[in-house]
Amino acid sequence: MGMFTRFADIINANINSMLDKAENPEKMLKLIIQEMEETLVEVRSSAAKNIAEKKQLERALAHAKRQVENWQQKAQLAVEKSRDDLAKQALVEKQKVAQQQTELENQMQVVDEILVDIQADAGRLQEKLNEAKRKQETFLIRQQSAQVRLKAREKATVHNIEDALQKFERYQEKIDGLEAQVEAYDFTQSNDLESQFRDLENQEVIDNELEALKAKVANG
Repeated sequence: MGMFTRFADIINANINSMLDKAENPEKMLKLIIQEMEETLVEVRSSAAKNIAEKKQLERALAHAKRQVENWQQKAQLAVEKSRDDLAKQALVEKQKVAQQQTELENQMQVVDEILVDIQADAGRLQEKLNEAKRKQETFLIRQQSAQVRLKAREKATVHNIEDALQKFERYQEKIDGLEAQVEAYDFTQSNDLESQFRDLENQEVIDNELEALKAKVANG
């Protein structure tokens, strides 16, 4: 089991303090890098899921737009043929699809905002991961260099390897935070009273649109 279990663990962790307390800082740094890489995979997986959802929404939205136009054309045809009853039904269907279109557009906006946040989080995490890896490479080089120097001096003076290792530079202060909170959005339906008032408003819109179509056909 790793030392981190959530994004917040990485955000709040004091990496320098962890390394200072570790018996083997090199091993600790490897574990930190490993978990950062795993976290980055999770972030990219979340991005992939949201991108797939966006593609589905785009297809549904395109279909809704076509349906709105289709019912509009049917309503106009019915008026031209003096079938007000059919025209009114077509306008009712058009209104339903138009409401679905609005809901899909709202969902699309939510997904777009989530993807923007994920992209920013992934960028910050990748930057810090690259920096941690550079520190790891520097640490290894210095460790190897210190071991060579110690070996060369062993015949003249007995040195404590631990004292030599303590001369290494400290690691950079904190790894900046990864803000990886993805908000969940629930779309709920209105209660019955609100639905009744909305139906009244929709009915008025449909009646007005029907009269406009009749006038257009009469004048045309």
